[in-house]
Amino acid sequence: MARRLALHQLDRWGIPYGSAASDATAQIVAELAANAVTHGRVPGRDFELVLSYAPATPAPYLRIDVSDTRTERRPCLTEVGRGLRLVDALASRWEVLARVPVGKTVRAEVDL
Repeated sequence: MARRLALHQLDRWGIPYGSAASDATAQIVAELAANAVTHGRVPGRDFELVLSYAPATPAPYLRIDVSDTRTERRPCLTEVGRGLRLVDALASRWEVLARVPVGKTVRAEVDL
């Protein structure tokens, strides 16, 4: 559902289905959402997906933030499965951030 909603929003922003940016974003959202549901879920709490589009900046980009309520951070690619390896391959950059008041956010950006 997260992937589908993300693709719909990108299309509304003028980034068409099937474009390189749309396909990369779809895969990144799918992987980060799956990780949040599988590894970041705390009973009674969901994850949050936030998409940001910066078309007017000197280097336009899309930002994907997926937040969950677990505080464990696994930023090292050697410690993770293939999901974050795909994110690393598709995103222009990504990082794990602390989330206030609790949890973490995995942020990925796709340059346009």
